[in-house]
Amino acid sequence: MTERRLVAIVGFAEAEVLDVCGPYEVFSVAGRRHGLDPFEVRIVTEHPQPAVFRNGFSVNPHHTFTNCPPIQILLIPGGYGTRREMKNPALLEFIRKRAPAAELVLSVCSGALILAAAGLLDGLDVTTHFLAVDELRKAAPRAHVRLGGRFWDTGKVVTSAGVSAGIDMSLHVVGRLLGDELAEEAADYMEYRWDRNEEGVADEGL
Repeated sequence: MTERRLVAIVGFAEAEVLDVCGPYEVFSVAGRRHGLDPFEVRIVTEHPQPAVFRNGFSVNPHHTFTNCPPIQILLIPGGYGTRREMKNPALLEFIRKRAPAAELVLSVCSGALILAAAGLLDGLDVTTHFLAVDELRKAAPRAHVRLGGRFWDTGKVVTSAGVSAGIDMSLHVVGRLLGDELAEEAADYMEYRWDRNEEGVADEGL
């Protein structure tokens, strides 16, 4: 029986909607046509109130930073709110506390800025939205910020480029953990043309 993993997606004000909902959909549908339920996907926020993402998209969180159960996959989305949240002590403490025990730490788009502020990107090949590259280089001067790939997989930490690239990264993670067949099946169900990142270096850490 496939081990069930908790995927905790951090929510905050002005997060990019697809950064959250794209990976949420991937992990939610993966394996279902085989009768599997490999991922429990949950939105985690600092406070119990609804998180209002970009353009007023409101989401009710499942857990807060203080009551979230053990996390196997921690995902940080991007969006305009990252510039505020990368200076939020409560969020940075949550990431630093939970990341060591997590199997994987993922970021979408400018969510990499938050991982940089938490000190998790030193020495790694990472990426972000093309408009946030200079910011990431300043926030993580000891990281190697890359362009040209949809995502970069360094083993434990996987970062993606902007917005829709989070779907490609999430499918890659499903394939890495459960096999390409289940990842391809999830992409087919979503009627999504999966970019496997063949032009970028995504597997240096594997």
